Amino acid sequence: MVKSNVNALGIIFPNSYDNMVPELVTERLMASIPFAGRYRMIDFILSSMVSSGIDNISIIVRNNYHSLMDHLGSGREWDLTRKNGGLTIIPPFAEKTVKMYNGRVQALASILELLRDQKEEYVVMSDANIAVNFDFSAMLQAHIESGADVTVAYKEEELADSLKNLDIMKEDFFYTLALEGDRVKKIYVNSEESGPQKLSMNIYILKRELLIDLVHTAFVRGYVYFERDILAHRLDKLNVKAYRFDGYLARITDMKSYFDENMKLLEDENLDALFAPNPIYTKIRDDNPTRYINGSKVKNVMAADGCIIEGEVENSILFRGVKIAKGAKVRNCVLMQDTVVGEGCDLEYVITDKNVTISADKEIKGTNTFPVYAAKFQKI
Repeated sequence: MVKSNVNALGIIFPNSYDNMVPELVTERLMASIPFAGRYRMIDFILSSMVSSGIDNISIIVRNNYHSLMDHLGSGREWDLTRKNGGLTIIPPFAEKTVKMYNGRVQALASILELLRDQKEEYVVMSDANIAVNFDFSAMLQAHIESGADVTVAYKEEELADSLKNLDIMKEDFFYTLALEGDRVKKIYVNSEESGPQKLSMNIYILKRELLIDLVHTAFVRGYVYFERDILAHRLDKLNVKAYRFDGYLARITDMKSYFDENMKLLEDENLDALFAPNPIYTKIRDDNPTRYINGSKVKNVMAADGCIIEGEVENSILFRGVKIAKGAKVRNCVLMQDTVVGEGCDLEYVITDKNVTISADKEIKGTNTFPVYAAKFQKI
């Protein structure tokens, strides 16, 4: 599975941007939100790290992490069950030094002793709100060759309306970059500029010893955020380089983007761009193949294993174990694991969470700009 070991350890922050999708994170965190039929958001960053040769990965959780622990288990599916390194999930209050955190500085300050005990020279840090097939080894090589202190990955794209309308009182920040060549000259916090922006992917690489020094100094001064409180104010002292990513990226910023990014995967071009470069691993669930019963009609559907389809489904994402009864019509929907749609139902622009049951003859219709959401275990 692993190509070759690299001299870097990975750190993932799974709770970042939870506030953007409050409906989906009442009992889970951003990293464990289901995506693309059979995956969770963390699968993409975690699989990318493993495929790049990073086999020592820590996940610093803040709250609502039980679903994530259930999904990741011992890390066997990612080949991270090891005596040395492997997968480490660090919950709050696991040790006296571990506390609930707000930003990366506080999160990293809680594991400084762990960082000091590691042997790897470099640290790769990432959030889990993006679905991407990313080559961390190529970025690490670029970082080493450039002689940078810190390298940050970015993608040039227009800002989503949900980013422009963020409530700064909830301390949700995104970062855009101003470059001089490939050097970062300024970091803008929650920019409202129009047009394409160099939007940070919140993926960073730097030496482990430098990270320890930066975090220790920042924490003593009461700083909270790595980007805003450390990097943005030290661009004249630190050589911060930008690493441009031009591949496919799905960024979750609100419920509308969650719906849209799932639906984009119905296009072969996007599906291949996300899954073709390197395999994406996930938790195994031993289900039967999807069954299409006589009389069913299916067009442009991504259906995971374990589904049973008797009705009509078009332009939809079906997660594992979804059941569509006879006479039901499902169009432009994202139905999560074990959703049951009863006979004669008519669904359009609907997102159902796990284990939702929709009884017979119900009509539920949202719109392309406002899909209807049914919460986990809800019966309609």
